[in-house]
Amino acid sequence: MSASADPRSKTYDFAGIGLGPFNLGLACLTEPIAELDGLFLEAKPAFKWHGGMLLEGTRLQTPFMSDLVTLADPTSPYSFLNYLKEKGSLYSFYIRENFFPLRVEYDAYCRWAADRLSNVRFGTAVVEVTYEDEVYVVRTDSGVSYLARRLILGTGTVPFVPSVCDGLSGDFLHSSEYAQRKAELQSKKSVTIVGSGQSAAEIYYQMLAEIDVHGYQLNWVTRSPRFFPLEYTKLTLEMTSPEYIDYFHALPEATRYGLEAQQKILFKGISSDLINSIFDLLYQKKVDSGGRAVATRLLTNSSLVSARYRDGSYTLGFHQSEQDKDFEVRTEGLVLATGYHYEPPAFLDPVRDRLRFDSRGRFQIARNYTIDVTGRGVFLQNGGVHAHSLTSPDLGMGAYRNSYIIRELLGVEHYRVEKTIAFQEFGV
Repeated sequence: MSASADPRSKTYDFAGIGLGPFNLGLACLTEPIAELDGLFLEAKPAFKWHGGMLLEGTRLQTPFMSDLVTLADPTSPYSFLNYLKEKGSLYSFYIRENFFPLRVEYDAYCRWAADRLSNVRFGTAVVEVTYEDEVYVVRTDSGVSYLARRLILGTGTVPFVPSVCDGLSGDFLHSSEYAQRKAELQSKKSVTIVGSGQSAAEIYYQMLAEIDVHGYQLNWVTRSPRFFPLEYTKLTLEMTSPEYIDYFHALPEATRYGLEAQQKILFKGISSDLINSIFDLLYQKKVDSGGRAVATRLLTNSSLVSARYRDGSYTLGFHQSEQDKDFEVRTEGLVLATGYHYEPPAFLDPVRDRLRFDSRGRFQIARNYTIDVTGRGVFLQNGGVHAHSLTSPDLGMGAYRNSYIIRELLGVEHYRVEKTIAFQEFGV
């Protein structure tokens, strides 16, 4: 159907825009529901999950049950275990005795699920959304328009680059590009990684493992007081629960924003195994060198405050917060493992007056995951740490959120929506 044709020839119950793991899970869960007629649009030609960080040996930080569907429907044919069975790998996974899938394995599983769906359109970029005659008109780059009564936004987060690097020249990269540009990095005489999370640690470990082969100086700098491990104790994990969402969402906005800053290490920390592996590798290389210092530096409490590029190298200015001192690091290669942030997609600009925003200009997200003035028309996947806490990006809570959204779409509970799972009480 072209844009010039009558766009009202068919109206979908909903249109999902963007196809990361959360909307892909929703596509899997809604396809067998006869009462729902939905469509999912994705700009990329095929599913790809953090392609720049699909590194050998790296694994998810959540167990296999946090797949696309299991925690909503353990009998779904789109489960990770069914994927393993079809691929002839179920017994190998069982013998492996590790609940955490490899990252490349999870990506392959998601592509397998996407290939089995009939409600997904890849290579279809949304360029504009308008609201006409009580339906959303979703216009795409191919000139095709789709009508939908509701929208479900799954465009995800985008790489965050510190403001001090705005306009910075040279060939620096964000961690999201690392896998494709690793060889380029290793041709440098020095490489500096800025960041403190799992991605920074994985890149550092890989670069450290091959430091003797390539002979570069390797630096890892973080503004955090230490290299924080991901807190993975069971009572802490209860914060990824319906009860904690209820508690967190009901708090005053200022309190929620304060907690957002404090709770980053609960979902952005480094796995303890990887931290220990990094130390063991450093120790091994020191022993192998006869006790000489390894050509690497690990610096904490140091915030990037300036950056300039000249004659093939960067001069990075840092501030050591506890000592209140400034210092510089010179490096040829620069990796910004500085994470991701949510940006409202530009295609929503024509319907901005139908969306709710809080005092800080971010989406005001209702408990039922809607962001529109009606409270039932536009749903948001991810992008809601300030409203729904650390459960927003958590893969394990994706099936719960999708069950909740499906109940909102249908008006009845198709998949059971858990209300209480935690032993502890979060409020009084």
